[in-house]
Amino acid sequence: MSRLLVIPAAGLGSRLGSSVPKVLVQVAGTSMLDRILHLYRQSVDRVIVIVNPNSAEMVRRHAAAHPDAARIECVEQLAPTGMLDAILLGIPAGAGYRPSNIWVTWCDQVAVHPKTIERLAARTSPQMEDAMVLPTVRQRQPYIHSERAHDGRILRVLHRREGDVMPETGESDMGLFALSPKAYFERLPEYAESVEVGRATRERNFLPFIPWLARTEVVTTFPSESPMEAVGINTPEELATIESYLRSMGSE
Repeated sequence: MSRLLVIPAAGLGSRLGSSVPKVLVQVAGTSMLDRILHLYRQSVDRVIVIVNPNSAEMVRRHAAAHPDAARIECVEQLAPTGMLDAILLGIPAGAGYRPSNIWVTWCDQVAVHPKTIERLAARTSPQMEDAMVLPTVRQRQPYIHSERAHDGRILRVLHRREGDVMPETGESDMGLFALSPKAYFERLPEYAESVEVGRATRERNFLPFIPWLARTEVVTTFPSESPMEAVGINTPEELATIESYLRSMGSE
C-alpha cells in the first residue's frame, strides 16, 4: 500500500506577520512543515507540497535538508485561486505514484493527534470502498459546519468566511481528508469543471466538494481525539494557543 499526502501550503503567512512563508513559520521551535512531516511519517509514503512561487525556492531548500527529502516534491501554485485548485495541482505528479489513497491536510493543522491519524489509517486500506473519509469535531461557534440529512449524509458545508449563517454549535472538519484514487483523480476534476468561486473570498473552495461527492458516493466521518485538532494557525493568537496546547501534550 502507498499513501500520498498533499499539503496545500501556498500561504504567505501575512496574518501571522511572518517574514517567512507560512509553512516555515515556527510553532514551539519547529516549522509547520517539519511538524506535518513528522506527524504523517509512519502513515504516508510520498508528500507533495503546494507552494507559492515567491517562496518556492526557500521551501524547496528547507525540504531538501529534511531527512525524508527523497519522498517530498514541491509544486508551485502560480495564482492564489483557492484550496481546490491547490489540491488539484497534486494530480499530475501524484498519478505517477499510483497511490492506494490520497490524504490532504492544511499546512497549519499541526495539532492533529496521533490517535486520530491512526484511526484514519485504519479506515483507508487499499480496498477502501468509501470515496472519502475524514475526522470531524463538535465545537461551539464553528468556523465550518456540516449540515446533514436524516440518514447522516452531508448535505451542505457552511463557511463563516463566506458569510454563511452559522449555528451556535456545529460539526467541523479539521483540515484532514482521505480520498480514494477515483475520488481524487476522477471525481475531483469533474467537480472542478463547474464549481463557482466563493461569494466573499472569490476563491474556489475544496470543502463544497464533500457534499457534492456525498450525493453519489460514500463519505464517512468519525470523531477526532480532541477539539484542539481543528484549530488552524492563521493569527498570532492561534499560534500562541496551539503552542500552549502542544506543550501541555508534551509535543513540543
